[in-house]
Amino acid sequence: MTKRIFGGAFLVSLIAIISSVALVLGIAYNKEQQLFRSQLEQQAMLLAATMDNTTPELDVESLQKLSADIHSTFENRITYIGADGTVLYDNKADISEMENHLNREEVVAAKQSGTGTAIRESYTLSEMTVYCARTIGFDCVVRVSGTMDTVFARIGGMWWEVLLVILISAMLSLGVAALVARAVVKPINSIDLRNPDINESYGEIAPLLHRITEQNREIDKQIEELTRSRTEFALITENMSEGFIIIDSRTEVLSYNKSALNILGSDFSGNSHSELVLNRSEGFRNAVEKALAGERCEVSMTISEKIYQVIATPVFTDGKVTGAVIIILDITEKEGREELRREFTSNVSHELKTPLTTIYGISDMLVGGIVKPTDIPGFAKNIRDEAGRMITLIEDIIKLSQLDENSFADHEETVDILTLAQLASERLKPAAESKHVTINVTGERAEMTGIRSVLEEIVYNLLDNAVKYNREGGRADINVADGEHDITVTVSDTGIGIPADCIDRVFERFFRADKSHSRKIGGTGLGLSIVKHGVLLHGGNITVKSTEGTGTTFTLTLPKSK
Repeated sequence: MTKRIFGGAFLVSLIAIISSVALVLGIAYNKEQQLFRSQLEQQAMLLAATMDNTTPELDVESLQKLSADIHSTFENRITYIGADGTVLYDNKADISEMENHLNREEVVAAKQSGTGTAIRESYTLSEMTVYCARTIGFDCVVRVSGTMDTVFARIGGMWWEVLLVILISAMLSLGVAALVARAVVKPINSIDLRNPDINESYGEIAPLLHRITEQNREIDKQIEELTRSRTEFALITENMSEGFIIIDSRTEVLSYNKSALNILGSDFSGNSHSELVLNRSEGFRNAVEKALAGERCEVSMTISEKIYQVIATPVFTDGKVTGAVIIILDITEKEGREELRREFTSNVSHELKTPLTTIYGISDMLVGGIVKPTDIPGFAKNIRDEAGRMITLIEDIIKLSQLDENSFADHEETVDILTLAQLASERLKPAAESKHVTINVTGERAEMTGIRSVLEEIVYNLLDNAVKYNREGGRADINVADGEHDITVTVSDTGIGIPADCIDRVFERFFRADKSHSRKIGGTGLGLSIVKHGVLLHGGNITVKSTEGTGTTFTLTLPKSK
């Protein structure tokens, strides 16, 4: 600070002294210039008064005579200009080589007002020429001119004196600057910036010191808010399941959370904080590069059999990309659902296409009249059966959709599971009798809170499968057990059973262990999926045990209340 004040004071003092000297010299030079011009104007006036105004030729003679008389004492240049601008006489130049002077500044002014003055400088010669003109008879002009050094030439001729003035000024300025710096800095150095309001060294800076106090309070407040915000930010990011990374334009990691490191399987145990340490996969690198190029990018990548979505968004500051924010989302479950949805759509399309193709083919034959009258009832039965399959399939699809979205018009109520089992047995009695299958309902009254229509569908589908996939003369048993908190329902049969490699897939949509047999008995492949979703909707659980050729047992557990 002392150096700055000293330098400023020295510069100001030096400029002030030199400016003062320059001002004095300028005033003196200006006075000299005015005096020189005044002398030329007097000489021009005297010449005009002494010349013979009878004819221009006589004036030339009088000028020549006058010039010869005063040549020894008169050093200025005399020029006599005719009315048309032609130079008639010049005491220091050959008039035959001189150009027309009609448009010269001083000549024009003299013809207008009787007197004209002009100054022209020659920077090459460092001279200044002053011209003074007066009009005389016959609209002629007599002009007197003289030269003097320009101000720069005058200073150049006095370089030693100028140098001496500069040195003296510099020495004086050094002394003044030292005194000023010492006088200013000493009280300032004694100021206690921790408590600036108590300082009284300079009353002039009291508002500044008060402002410093206010700024200190504001800074403390901002630091406190920043610390709180940083803590909140850390709490949020560290408790995120999603990966979070911030990088700068050089791919250096500025911030990250533990989830990002866990997902990417990386750490920053070393000194490097480059984004390259996190993941070197092509997809991840491309996302980062596009973000730093100013483009938002989304890519998917697989890590440890899980699917992640990487979202890289550029960060702009004043229109320039200064970094990027990277979010890593686990979309394994989402992709799984999408895959199931695509598979479901494909299966639905296939399942609907088959009966529709049959119906269309039969209808086309009927319209074409190529069917015998005796065959029409059989074809009509086929149309009815295929239409029934479509209706059943659509109903099952609607049920699954309702289970997925939990969109039921029915409200939860108290439902007796044993009663539902008995009702399902009565509905399936004709189908069971046609296959000579015996249905046995055992157990005790067991009430729970749930959606009646869904629970009916669960019990009915399990018992329906036990009848459909049973053998001639087989058994289908359903037992309801009332526990303290749960209800256990067991449905077993003596049917064809399920192959061991298919047991884990029986609840998948449109999955059939024996497709030919399922189509023969009219199954849609959605029954057990409806059962599984219905059980999960009520917070329950279902398991299956089966031996191929022996039979199958489904056991489901339903909580009495959610």
